Amino acid sequence: MIKNTMRYLVPGDYMADPAVHIFNGKLYIYPSHDWESDVPENDNGDHFNMKDYHVFSMDTIEGEVTDHGIVLEVKNIPWAGRQLWDSDAACKNGKYYMYFSLKDKTDIFRIGVAVSDKPEGPFIPRDNPIKGSYSIDPAVFEDGGSYYMYFGGLWGGQLQRYRGNKALESAVLPEGGDPALCARVVRLSDDMLEFAEEPRDVVILDENGKPLTAGNTQRRFFEASWMHKYNGKYYFSYSTGDTHLLCYATGDNPYGPFTYQGVILTPVVGWTTHHAIVEFKGKWYLFHHDSVPSGGKTWLRSLKVVELEYDGKGVIKTIKGTG
Repeated sequence: MIKNTMRYLVPGDYMADPAVHIFNGKLYIYPSHDWESDVPENDNGDHFNMKDYHVFSMDTIEGEVTDHGIVLEVKNIPWAGRQLWDSDAACKNGKYYMYFSLKDKTDIFRIGVAVSDKPEGPFIPRDNPIKGSYSIDPAVFEDGGSYYMYFGGLWGGQLQRYRGNKALESAVLPEGGDPALCARVVRLSDDMLEFAEEPRDVVILDENGKPLTAGNTQRRFFEASWMHKYNGKYYFSYSTGDTHLLCYATGDNPYGPFTYQGVILTPVVGWTTHHAIVEFKGKWYLFHHDSVPSGGKTWLRSLKVVELEYDGKGVIKTIKGTG
């Protein structure tokens, strides 16, 4: 296990759930924005009462972090209810697309999209959420000219309310030896505004080629999907949620299946973590968050970055968290 020097990126505000991309030679960070909340903390995450997004950029990993200000707000989204959770961004043909998790007016999470001519926004939201979208944590990955979205989260993220992309009459969380619920992956349409197909399960296999079970809480998916590619392999990484780990699995294509490989980050101060992995100027970095600056308040999290390393076989070296 390695313990690298970690840097807090926005010490004057509470930002979390970073998505990170390189546009025009710069690092751009798309986080959620934590606020002090009067809502009691619960497993559904009602205390995460976010209402806007900022965008940040960096010319170098050690340099100044530029805050481009508010780029999208709940009050400007026509279909909005509450809770503007995790987001991500992508670029195609000179346009920038922000994908975001938001509860609609019936308190159901959907995924929306907003568009800009610049990576730093501001972003103009579409009038409706993406048709067929549900749950939270959109993460967009480009591969060979196609764009794929990974999404889903348990508990407050509402993934347990769906099977086969259809809503259940009652939410069901599998237990014990039942197959674990999976993240979803879907190819985006050419205009980047809709799903081009039905979402599929992101299946994670154990070392024996068997799908992970719901009771395997140290390894099964909970939320916070991310995808990156290293030496021709696809690395699907995610949070285990209530067991507080960032883990990863590898596969041979964007749809998987993926075979579990190990832990990227051990627990941090705060209930869970959420991350992005990106290569910048020849080095790899893990962006994530913890709650150290707020004194452990799980709903007031702070952005961090740390260098990420692989061994000669492509194994990610485990990083020690703050927990």
